[in-house]
Amino acid sequence: MLADRFDRATPPVAPTAPGLAVDSRGRGTFAVAAPRAEVVDLCVLRGTTEHRQRLRHTNGGLHWDHVDGMVPGTKYGLRVHGPWNPEEGMYANPRKLLQDPWARGVSHSSSLLSSFFPFEVDSMLDRVGDTARRSEVDNGADAIWSVVVSDAFDWQDDLRPMVDWDSTVLYELHVKGFTQLHPDLPPEQRGTYAGLGHPAVTNYLRELGVTSIELLPIHAAMDEPHLTRLGLTNYWGYSTSSFFAPEPSLATAAAQHAGAQAVLDEVKTMVRRLHAAGFEVILDVVYNHTAEGGAGGPSLSLRGLDNLEYYWMDHGTFQDVTGTGGTLDPRSVHVTDLILASLRYWVQEVHVDGFRFDLAATLGRDDRGFRHDHPLLRALATDPVLRGVKLIAEPWDVGTGGWQTGSFPVPFAEWNDAFRDDVRAFWLSDRAARERTGNQAIGGVRDLATRLAGSSDLLTRQDPVDLPTGRSLRAPWASVNYVTAHDGFTLRDLTAYETKHNEANGEDNRDGTSNNRSYHHGHEGELPAGTPGAAALEAARRRTARSVLATLLLASGTPMLNAGDERGRTQQGNNNAYCQDNEISWMDWRRSAHAAHLRETVSRLLQLRGEHPQLRSPHFLRPADPPALDAGQIAWFDADGLPMDHQDWMNPSQHLLAMLRPAIPGREGSNHLLVILSAEAEERTVRLPEAPWPQGTARLLLDTALENPEELPTSPVVDRTVTVAPGSVVVVGITPDVTAEVPKRLS
Repeated sequence: MLADRFDRATPPVAPTAPGLAVDSRGRGTFAVAAPRAEVVDLCVLRGTTEHRQRLRHTNGGLHWDHVDGMVPGTKYGLRVHGPWNPEEGMYANPRKLLQDPWARGVSHSSSLLSSFFPFEVDSMLDRVGDTARRSEVDNGADAIWSVVVSDAFDWQDDLRPMVDWDSTVLYELHVKGFTQLHPDLPPEQRGTYAGLGHPAVTNYLRELGVTSIELLPIHAAMDEPHLTRLGLTNYWGYSTSSFFAPEPSLATAAAQHAGAQAVLDEVKTMVRRLHAAGFEVILDVVYNHTAEGGAGGPSLSLRGLDNLEYYWMDHGTFQDVTGTGGTLDPRSVHVTDLILASLRYWVQEVHVDGFRFDLAATLGRDDRGFRHDHPLLRALATDPVLRGVKLIAEPWDVGTGGWQTGSFPVPFAEWNDAFRDDVRAFWLSDRAARERTGNQAIGGVRDLATRLAGSSDLLTRQDPVDLPTGRSLRAPWASVNYVTAHDGFTLRDLTAYETKHNEANGEDNRDGTSNNRSYHHGHEGELPAGTPGAAALEAARRRTARSVLATLLLASGTPMLNAGDERGRTQQGNNNAYCQDNEISWMDWRRSAHAAHLRETVSRLLQLRGEHPQLRSPHFLRPADPPALDAGQIAWFDADGLPMDHQDWMNPSQHLLAMLRPAIPGREGSNHLLVILSAEAEERTVRLPEAPWPQGTARLLLDTALENPEELPTSPVVDRTVTVAPGSVVVVGITPDVTAEVPKRLS
């Protein structure tokens, strides 16, 4: 056995945590948490021979022993002897080689094989018989092995960008999808970590103006059985098999051939190069379920170690609040330990700058439901390593009481689905309803204004009622504003489809949401060549897309762009492209004038956001006080330049809104901004507010009616009126008139 060379008379020193702890010679200890296992064997692959070592000691649910020769590159796995009783949720099967949950590397990527299942399955991976019969097939030859890796890496004085929240602009992308078709990348780097760190990519992102790259999952993953049956793959990667090891298939072929160390080093090199280009790296992480799924899933790691410890069970039944068949149990100390250790590893050893937690409401559940003060959430918020990085919650799951937007504790930011829905309604679905019915009393501007101002209605729900400062414990940046993401229509498809078209997913178009709140502008999908009026219809679609982007990027909160929206990327109407590892999902880098102009519009919007601090207020906004305006205030006006009153706010026929964001007092060159948003069907003439509201020279800073932002007129606004085209956003900058008499403060 591997540990025989240790003096058995020497009192063992028990490890305090799971995992491998060895010196440069590979000598030390190995431990794994499996409280209900009878015995655990550590299996090490030497050449083609599997050597087994019984872990002789137990302590607090850990099985452990001394080990030797566990140097980088060593492949190993686990075999568990214990109870087999699937009806009670116990799946111990020593014929299945399991991955170490704490392993930093895996041997390779693999399709889902029948030998991975703890019970007998047929050729379609369905369980054989009414009761689960333990599989006697040994999967050692097929298994994905854990691999020892070294933490040594030349970080070359890597510095984290440390972007302040109020300056953050998130950009969500998929490593492969963003780089697979990039024409300026070397062919061997397309679709890989290396490609994402290439100057051709980082230069594009820098010119666009985003600050923080949010990567869809890069943890090692495995496809679900139903996708394997369909011949599809989990392209998005929300099916984790290892919380420490990176996914090998996203590395270059050379790195995959060289092994787990090369894959990890390629990930670190990507992070280092993104940092050098000024970008934060945010990982989308999935700690609510694993690739093992529910009762019909494979046994890859946790299920075979101790299913009842790691998964939320009720009398042998998997509890499912994730929609995947099973749920990791956040009540378990070993699950909490695994999650926290994984997060610390990616921060300390891979230098990532934050995390977006998939279905984060699951992480705050106990027997009573969601708790904003759940021990795991408190641990994340107070951990000395994690408190220094960005924490972003997807604040829902599919269980009872699953919608928890606004309920997460400081310092979490949260995806704001109310922003998504209300902005889509204003620009898309409400307009579609008015066009079809002729009823103009559909919509209104009240909800839009709430989202533009930072969604305090949601984010202050957990504030104490007697805050001495009168300010919320949270800030507008805690609202991650988005209109599109990986899940759902792209921006282009929001303007071109009203019905999902997911036939390629193999589920007869049943998957994906039907609540798209989209507007195809008069024709479903792409227009056949020669269609009468095609040019005008396409121009209207592009105008709406520009207006949606302007709303997103000029609102209080943290904006998140979905990769490709700035180029008009389409998924051909597929709003659930999780299994489409092909041109449906990949970024289209073909050059066109329309794509270039849309990208320039986004760059111009981000430039405006950066140049005007009042758009990035650190506090929730206060009603404007004309005699004492400051950048923390906001005022609302109608088309006549008059302040909005109660009747205006309650009027469903009101489809135009003007938002005033005052300049910073005394700051030279600081302009007041008037943002006019019109979902009207006709052109409107809008009057700028009169005194006591800001006076001075007014110029257009943006007009989404223009295809090319370079065509914006530079001359001052005449007669204090501006023309706003249907479905457009106009931004007016007002340079304060220093010679004008400052009105006295109103009593």
